Amino acid sequence: MDEPIDIEALQMLVQQHRAQLGLSLRAAAEQADVPFNTLARVEKGHLPDLANFTRLVDWLGLSPERFFQPPRLRTESTPDVIAFHLSRDPNLTDAAAEKIAGLVKELYGSLAARESEVKVHLRAASTFTPQASRMLADLLATIQSKLTASDTGGSAQGRG
Repeated sequence: MDEPIDIEALQMLVQQHRAQLGLSLRAAAEQADVPFNTLARVEKGHLPDLANFTRLVDWLGLSPERFFQPPRLRTESTPDVIAFHLSRDPNLTDAAAEKIAGLVKELYGSLAARESEVKVHLRAASTFTPQASRMLADLLATIQSKLTASDTGGSAQGRG
């Protein structure tokens, strides 16, 4: 989508709002104070002019900012992506979307934090369960065999 306005969201919300009100296209156009042809084109996914866009957004009871696309979704973190989608959810008010996004961000921050590294000294090996000891032994054997294979594979580096 290259349009600065999310016309798909506008299209969907206009159709839903009209259906909820049980209005014909003509009656909805009159109520929204936009030309009938403009409303019909919006419901087909066309971008209205600014004046009609403003009237439609007023009719929907939403803020115009809700339909503007950010130049690029610069957010990379999961809570920011969730917040972006919540802000566009037609079932949420702006305040509700912000509250939910805040909760998600707080939960994500506390639950997604990596646990600190645990350093294990080899003397602690006696406290491993037998299964953990076997897994560690298998892992070390795999590492050793790969290192050996790479050394015999023509590496010019000598051992120190």
